[in-house]
Amino acid sequence: MLIGRWAGETSKGVGGDTAGANAGLEGTHRQLPLSPREEPGAMGGSRASCCLALRLNEDNARFALLALFILLYLVSGAAVFSAIERPRELRAQQAWDRKLSNFTRCHNISLLELGAFLREYEEAIVTGIRVDSLRPRWDFTGAFYFVGTVVSTIGFGMATPVTVGGRVFLIFYGLVGCAATILFFNLFLERIITLLAYILRWFHERRMQRAGPSGLLECGRDSSPSGEVDSLDDWKPSVYYVMAILGGASLVISCCASAMYAPVEGWSYAESLYFCFVTFSTIGFGDLVSSQRATYANQTLYRAGNFLLILVGVCCLYSLFNVSSIVIKQFLNWILKRMECRGCWRCPGKRRAWPHGNAVHPVLPKTRPHAVSVETVCDSETDGRRMSGEMISVKDFLASNKVSLAIMQKQLSETANGGPRQSHSRFNGFSRGVGALAIMNNRLAETSVDR
Repeated sequence: MLIGRWAGETSKGVGGDTAGANAGLEGTHRQLPLSPREEPGAMGGSRASCCLALRLNEDNARFALLALFILLYLVSGAAVFSAIERPRELRAQQAWDRKLSNFTRCHNISLLELGAFLREYEEAIVTGIRVDSLRPRWDFTGAFYFVGTVVSTIGFGMATPVTVGGRVFLIFYGLVGCAATILFFNLFLERIITLLAYILRWFHERRMQRAGPSGLLECGRDSSPSGEVDSLDDWKPSVYYVMAILGGASLVISCCASAMYAPVEGWSYAESLYFCFVTFSTIGFGDLVSSQRATYANQTLYRAGNFLLILVGVCCLYSLFNVSSIVIKQFLNWILKRMECRGCWRCPGKRRAWPHGNAVHPVLPKTRPHAVSVETVCDSETDGRRMSGEMISVKDFLASNKVSLAIMQKQLSETANGGPRQSHSRFNGFSRGVGALAIMNNRLAETSVDR
């Protein structure tokens, strides 16, 4: 009985010391949050790791979804074109075999000799030789037409360099020329979107003025935080309006160009429209090529009009493609929202939260609602605890280092760009971008961070 009482008192004393030690540790250390596997009432490790292992960055998930969409689009397109064009190919091959057999029989020529002659003609075609008389390929005007198709990435293929020197020069010439032309297209895109934004804003203001005083308050004449009035930040046009205008402009240019090509080149109007799309989109198959005859009526005027129409058409269709990519991106974002683990049977009742940001720029964890500076993290937490003799946890140490590194990266970026950037508190998938997406950033309603 004495032994039992002594054991109880001993266990109580030990328990008291242990509780005191635990209380002291809890006072000096923050309790780390439990992982989903350690939370009471959470699912098993295998089920909890289902979505954790498959959790992707939002931009990476969008990229993977876009790659899958393009792959399915290619497969469906191949199936459609094979079903449409394959029977015609088979009939053409059978007709050619019959003509070849009849020709060799009528003219008493062996098939091998005729085949050798046709292969020599195919080699002559590469250098620009045709049965009908065509314009010279490599005089100054022909060479100018060729370099235009190179730098615009159209590449009809009606003329190609055959010498070693010409091919080597083409590599270096295309590197600079294609890069400069893409820059030109991007600058054209920037200016055309800015112009359309001003035009649409003017119509918007006229409509709101007709609506009365209540409409003027909604017209977007509020000042920006810096005190300056920015006409494009107050009200931004919808991407659908801009896409409709660019689509209409491209259609008008294509119709006007087809009306010129059809009588001059001897094509049908449908063939002319086909040529305009293939050329303006820089696909450039080369089955139909304009301005290739030796002579034309009003030749100088026709070639000048051909050059201007192709230039304007390529710029408009390039802008239309880039604006349309925003609609495709919105569609992908809608699919990602629908895929937020609603149909995942391993995670019932939970929705998947896509982490924001992209694969290049890391995003800090949203642990504090206010902005954090280096002085706040280092002085108030790290140095303060060291002065008091209190130990910091590994989590706080890593968090302070991440914030310090991010701020240092921001300062270096601001120094390189010549000034601080305007930071936004939220992102909608368009706040960052490169190329044409960066140009359209915050210029349309669907790419605005204020949306």
